[in-house]
Amino acid sequence: MNLKITGLNFDVTEAIKNHVNSKLERINRHAANLISVAITLSVEKLNNKAEADVHLAGKDLHVETVESDMYAAIDVLMDKVDRAILKHKEKSNDVRATPKPEPDTE
Repeated sequence: MNLKITGLNFDVTEAIKNHVNSKLERINRHAANLISVAITLSVEKLNNKAEADVHLAGKDLHVETVESDMYAAIDVLMDKVDRAILKHKEKSNDVRATPKPEPDTE
């Protein structure tokens, strides 16, 4: 998995990188088909914004959140990404698991 962390109007410290990496470990358990993750952290006046572009095999996800604290924004972002990946995973499993109805030939 490729990970890219970018800061807009914001210096990304080593502590924030470590926090993002620790949160991504949980997501890695749910999705083995992660290709790349691009995380953009920005500060606009009093709002801290965190965005994630997740590239899965067959699907691209974009998730964003705005909070008053950068660590809170990262935590909420990772929760949203986790839910989006689980939702995508359930949808793809449901399509494959549903048998095709056979036509009645009576």
